[in-house]
Amino acid sequence: MGIFMRRFAFHTLDVFTAKPLSGNPLAVIHGADELDTEEMQAIARETNLSETVFVLAPHNPLHTARIRIFTPTREVPFAGHPTIGVAVLLAEQKYGRNEKHEAIIVLEEHIGAIRCGVQIHPNGATGAEFDTPKLSAETGKAPPAERLARALGLVPSDVGFENHKPIRLSSGLEFLFVPVRDRDALHRAKPVIPVWMENIGMPAFIYTKLPEGQEFNFRARMFSPDMSIIEDPATGSAVAALAGALTRFEGLHDGWHERSIEQGVEMGRPSRLQLEFEIVAGRLTGTRIGGQAVVVSEGFLTI
Repeated sequence: MGIFMRRFAFHTLDVFTAKPLSGNPLAVIHGADELDTEEMQAIARETNLSETVFVLAPHNPLHTARIRIFTPTREVPFAGHPTIGVAVLLAEQKYGRNEKHEAIIVLEEHIGAIRCGVQIHPNGATGAEFDTPKLSAETGKAPPAERLARALGLVPSDVGFENHKPIRLSSGLEFLFVPVRDRDALHRAKPVIPVWMENIGMPAFIYTKLPEGQEFNFRARMFSPDMSIIEDPATGSAVAALAGALTRFEGLHDGWHERSIEQGVEMGRPSRLQLEFEIVAGRLTGTRIGGQAVVVSEGFLTI
């Protein structure tokens, strides 16, 4: 007697880019309602991407889908590039790519329902944006610059620029934000794993400010050896939380602000993340993340 095998349709996308083979790869597994948590985690280990998304029927029939997001080692309540990637994919599946179209995709995540606006462009990559379900908030005290420098293979003078200092923030997923003085320091940064695990032990977003007049306002890298992600090409949840650092350190006026963040350059997978955030009476009151995504492959997973 043969063994019963189950088949699940899947897609892979590159997210926060308009070009295949750049940006942040994402695996999407469809019809995942019959999979249990252990099976999802095993599939995420098998894909070995920074995140794998499982699409399920929504709890609310007015919503588009429910999704669960896994890294190779654990489930996370929210992440930016899975949200953008799944919104783009489901909109293209529903409306096609032959005509310009604007759509609303509502995704149920552990953190809550997220409403995504999608713009389909027949002659270019589809883009999406969403308001983050939680605002960036400080979550604890950052380690001293000396310890951070050792964990990143840098010297203490590399850490910090202008008013920016290390800070721990979360908008659904916690990161340690480490500003560095210039692109050279950013390029030299590399996790020293034993020191990292002892002194940091959490995802860290390393960023620097670029000179005026360039295409991007900031360049960044994200390391998370504790989650089996040595480096991530594009990290939407970190960019969402970055709004808290910019509000605190940049001395910005009230109103909406836009910033472009370049990530993944050192990995050979350049990514572009768009951040919009609102300040009222000196406080962060709204955050929006945007980016493009392209489908790279599709097929069936048999388990």
